[in-house]
Amino acid sequence: MPGFLARRLLATIPVMAIVAVLVFSMLRLTPGDPASIIAGAAATSADIAGIRDKLGLDRPIVEQFAIWIGNLLRGDLGESFFFKKTVASLVADRLEPTLALATLTMLWSIAVAVPLGVVAAYRQGTWVDRVVMGFSVLGFSVPVFVIGYVLIYVFAIELSWLPVQGYQALREGFWGFLQRLILPSLTLSVIYIALIARITRTSVLEVLGEDYIRTARAKGLPRSTVLMRHALRNAAVPIVTVIGIGAALLIGGVVVTESVFSIPGLGRLTVDAVLARDYPTVQAVILLFSLVYVLLNLLVDVLYTFLDPRIRY
Repeated sequence: MPGFLARRLLATIPVMAIVAVLVFSMLRLTPGDPASIIAGAAATSADIAGIRDKLGLDRPIVEQFAIWIGNLLRGDLGESFFFKKTVASLVADRLEPTLALATLTMLWSIAVAVPLGVVAAYRQGTWVDRVVMGFSVLGFSVPVFVIGYVLIYVFAIELSWLPVQGYQALREGFWGFLQRLILPSLTLSVIYIALIARITRTSVLEVLGEDYIRTARAKGLPRSTVLMRHALRNAAVPIVTVIGIGAALLIGGVVVTESVFSIPGLGRLTVDAVLARDYPTVQAVILLFSLVYVLLNLLVDVLYTFLDPRIRY
């Protein structure tokens, strides 16, 4: 296992290098000039040229990339063109809302989706199964922002149960912190619940047909024991896999959800930075999201060995 972890961690280096090259190149090829946006509509060509020189945008792209990589290897993410702050401080300021939203969404989704999938598999062909599968199709079909606006209209505007938008830090009070995360996490969890429930149902259905499940039933074991200890445990590998893969959906959904609910997290920061052509900020946030996704996949691979003793690296 230590050797496997070392190899996988080393493998993240070329992956992150490829991501860095792609992000840097795509941003430079995207239409729009950061200097023009910073200078404003009334700026002259000389003003724009002066800003480009100050930001180093008039240098060759290869030289710009070499400077950025060199600073990155020293732990310097650069300074934001638009926010006039270091990118590291921007990311630190926006990390808590995104981390809180993603964590609550993942916990809520797993707690709801796995039991739903198990029940749907056990009740295959009944109305319970059809409802769960219908919800899964609906969850994949409706865009995240539509779900967000519907929840805002129902629970915030019509019923006035929850705040419409905004974020409150945990240090300012737990209840206010939780109140402002309920609607965003529900919005973000719909597609995640749909994905996990569907895979859970399929995996448990395959296991329920095995001989050891029939043996467990013949022994007179309680239904809950058969489902949870025998069926779900042996179906856990595909479920854990889809939870890890779903992290990509979660990262993408955070950007939309934070924009809908005006949450000052990394997703909202990404949108603002893209609109302002703030290269250093966009590059840093995308690299961070990519690193998190790679590490989550590594965690999933490690969990395989605990869920299935036959798997060895």
